[in-house]
Amino acid sequence: MAKLLAILLVVSLASRFLLGHWPWQMIGIGTGEGAAERRARALLGVGKYATRMDIIDAHRRLITRVHPDKGGTSEQVHDANAARDLLLARIKTP
Repeated sequence: MAKLLAILLVVSLASRFLLGHWPWQMIGIGTGEGAAERRARALLGVGKYATRMDIIDAHRRLITRVHPDKGGTSEQVHDANAARDLLLARIKTP
């Protein structure tokens, strides 16, 4: 049992330092941050490597469809704004 725990520890540390992620982050569990980002990207319809302008343009297009004046709801607008804010916060600024 101790050998198994030692192996898991070594694999976890190697994954973290060599790949930059803990093993459980790569399989989609853990803090849930990855899931929130995937939902935000899906909502806005942008890919993983979307630029700042891609995110802003996608948000603008989505807002024109879900705004209460266009038959949407304020909750949809809130979700779109939250998705935009999350993705823009994750972009590294120079």
